[in-house]
Amino acid sequence: MPINKKLVVALAPALLALAGCATGLPTQVSRFQAMPAPAGQTFTIQAADPHNQGGLEFGQYAAVVRQQLIDEGYREAPAVGTADLLVSLDYGVDNGQTRIRSYPSAFGHSHFGYFGRPYYWGWHDPFFDSGFDRDIESYTVFTSFVDVDIKRTADGQSVFEGTAKARSRVDELPMLVPSLVEALFTGFPGNSGETVRITVPDEPRRSAAR
Repeated sequence: MPINKKLVVALAPALLALAGCATGLPTQVSRFQAMPAPAGQTFTIQAADPHNQGGLEFGQYAAVVRQQLIDEGYREAPAVGTADLLVSLDYGVDNGQTRIRSYPSAFGHSHFGYFGRPYYWGWHDPFFDSGFDRDIESYTVFTSFVDVDIKRTADGQSVFEGTAKARSRVDELPMLVPSLVEALFTGFPGNSGETVRITVPDEPRRSAAR
């Protein structure tokens, strides 16, 4: 069957955009910081919501933050009262919003789809106004977040305030929170007052890279 070269040329930009968006979770990260250079300062992690303190779920997410801080050169304090830095961790996901998506009908949903990825396209739709005939579907988008605030225990002065957000087709925090934490600590502590877009690779890709 002969290939329509014009169709291939027309599809190329859209397919490249699709491939780029299907490789991980797009996040939006905002950070304000006056962090001291790591020199072995100690830290302890607490839940921003007192109801989460001591919970198994909070403990799982706190362990991810703990490892990130250790990797940066900080040390976990042996006791809460001896820490140089107090780290507050908060996380959550909303109830979702129904959205309408149009997609090229030439593909059919089974081929266009999401390539098995649970993630939404992020902050932009690469197929918007592409000029193709389009079909319509409705779906739910969830917005999740992770907040990490760090204060000096000596005087209560804030030295880091960071937020990572993502939009996804799933609302499963055990899947989302580790990726949001990873995004928040990418390039840590970052430029104060800057908001950046960071795409976190899918877990299989991260595992293969280790």
